Amino acid sequence: MLRFAVTLFAVITSSTCQKYGCLEGDTHKPKPSPEPNMHECTLYSKSSCCYADFTEQLAHSPVIKVNNSYWNRCGQLSKSCEVFTKKIECFYRCSPHAAHWIHPNYTAAIQSVPLCQSFCDDWYEACKDDSICVHNWLTDWEWDESGENHCKNKCVPYSEMYANGIDMCQTMWGESFKVSESSCLCLQMNMKDMMAIKYLLSESSEESSSISSSEEHACQKRLLKFEKLKGDEGEQTR
Repeated sequence: MLRFAVTLFAVITSSTCQKYGCLEGDTHKPKPSPEPNMHECTLYSKSSCCYADFTEQLAHSPVIKVNNSYWNRCGQLSKSCEVFTKKIECFYRCSPHAAHWIHPNYTAAIQSVPLCQSFCDDWYEACKDDSICVHNWLTDWEWDESGENHCKNKCVPYSEMYANGIDMCQTMWGESFKVSESSCLCLQMNMKDMMAIKYLLSESSEESSSISSSEEHACQKRLLKFEKLKGDEGEQTR
């Protein structure tokens, strides 16, 4: 039964890709395709906008840098914080759905991707004791001639830089993400996203920025069914 859910995700992914393709960043493919040998970001291995070789940079902990962007300017990230940072990096670089939220003025960027508040709260909790020197990772670095990032300000704890998970999600990557009013029609960067994606990419969702009660109810119903399937699968493997 769980295989059916995975198949459903593949079908949704295929139709989405045909319509949106990939973002136009420096590591993105022209269009998504399978990457069975990914070292990280395997959530997107069946249809990926990044090449498997790119994920080598994320495969070893601690991650030092991705391309020319260093992650350790205020010390190595804790393991828990690194996990969430990887999830965000993987979504931007590899997700075949990211282009649904392409920035209207910059085709390599995303705008207003709906994240679940629970995801943002967990991310904040995982990183609150780590240190950071920029409020906005996209604009606040100082970049040298070789394209490497450096702090312009002193390092402070995440808990001092951001008030809470909502503040962090909606400012750390500029306009890239927003915290959704829904607890289901939003992304968590895991397999549960397949339920939300079906409704987020529907024509009705595209035409209206508001969340309809019928879509919310349908999403919640499918999510509960998916969690039950996962639970049954787990019981069978014991």
